Amino acid sequence: MDLRRVEIKDLFTEKAKTMVGSQVRVKGWVRTKRGNKNVAFIALNDGSTINNIQVVADVVNFDEELLKKITTGASLCVDGNLVESMGKGQNVEIQATRIELYGEADVNTFPLQKKGHSMEFLREIAHLRPRTNTFGAVLRIRHNMAFAIHKYFNDKGFFYWHSPLITASDCEGAGEMFQVTTLDQENLPRNEQGKIDYSQDFFGESTFLTVSGQLEGELGATSIGKIYTFGPTFRAENSNTPRHLAEFWMIEPEMAFYDIKDNMDLAEDFIKYLVRYALENCKDDVEFLNKMYDNTLIDRLNFVISHDFIRLGYTEAIDILLASGHKFDVQVKWGMDLQSEHERFLVEQHFKCPVILTDYPKEIKSFYMKQNDDGKTVRAMDVLFPQIGEIIGGSEREESYDKLLTRMKEIGMNLEHYQWYLDTRRFGTVPHSGFGLGFERLLLFVTGMTNIRDVIPFPRYPKNATF
Repeated sequence: MDLRRVEIKDLFTEKAKTMVGSQVRVKGWVRTKRGNKNVAFIALNDGSTINNIQVVADVVNFDEELLKKITTGASLCVDGNLVESMGKGQNVEIQATRIELYGEADVNTFPLQKKGHSMEFLREIAHLRPRTNTFGAVLRIRHNMAFAIHKYFNDKGFFYWHSPLITASDCEGAGEMFQVTTLDQENLPRNEQGKIDYSQDFFGESTFLTVSGQLEGELGATSIGKIYTFGPTFRAENSNTPRHLAEFWMIEPEMAFYDIKDNMDLAEDFIKYLVRYALENCKDDVEFLNKMYDNTLIDRLNFVISHDFIRLGYTEAIDILLASGHKFDVQVKWGMDLQSEHERFLVEQHFKCPVILTDYPKEIKSFYMKQNDDGKTVRAMDVLFPQIGEIIGGSEREESYDKLLTRMKEIGMNLEHYQWYLDTRRFGTVPHSGFGLGFERLLLFVTGMTNIRDVIPFPRYPKNATF
């Protein structure tokens, strides 16, 4: 009989009840094998679910050499009868009638033979760690969150906008960007002043990997109304911390005719939607991570969706921090860029709920943010979460051509590279707003992982571009 493969996730649904008593075929990798001289119990997983299906093989029915080769990490095709299970934690199991060994995994060299490997060790074998229960759960959640992002914006009438990865503009004005060039590094062309002659480069000028799709996103918003970008971004900061990556993914909506309040409303609704989606659609994986890594995870996720976010100004936040009597590592003063410890104090100890801070000093925020009438602050907004600190950053954008141009000159930007951007204010300017959500920061919160390198398949950070 020619059997069609059943995904293991389907054996943990109501559908499985109708299949009891029938022949099934499953394929996957061996998580564990145990047993005695009469019977072998094989836990098989195909990546579709956190759950393993138990395969029961009567030793007398199988070649001894085959059973010896079935070790952790080996891949199998199993045909057998689906029966009700007498064991705990599972409703059904498979009584094997045929086992085909696809690929062996040598017990002496396969590095995932044992349980309980440290995260540091697993980062050294990033190409194999998705086979563990933990990273299988994280990566399935990552997929579901990406799908939910697209669904949310599509349902809200946004258009998916593809911003370029290669750019001559620096969105943040920081200059810490990865350069893109085809010039021969051993024989760089020079002009009469002895400087590198980028007119001979592929694009005819100095170009970089993007740090953000926001500026190009504003072009979309001022053309087709509401857009969002969702793609990789790159920062060349030499930051070896649990919160930084050199390559990461960003979600950046930009909306014409939105003011700062509209922007805050959207950000709060968006983040609650994503957390709710994770709880409803990644239940098994979230429960596994709650059990194995962070037993406060589910409570924290429910906490976010059940509370309105507090909204307050930066100046009021500074006053609260100064009056708290709390000893911070970095001293609090007006005009500073708040540190994670300050943000988490506001969220976790003072308000005990997510916070949206607004009206930051203009000197610590980007040039494109709308200036308030006081001349000192801008209509910025940061969404602060427990354990994470800032998870979303955004603002109402400065729609005034004159004010934007003046600010760009003040900080010494190369206006030649930004004429296209200034045209959005020169021709039919409108009030507009937007924000950015770091995808991996979101995943840290939703999975309970504590290091950002553990929520992306192939982390890129200083001195590491392996795999």
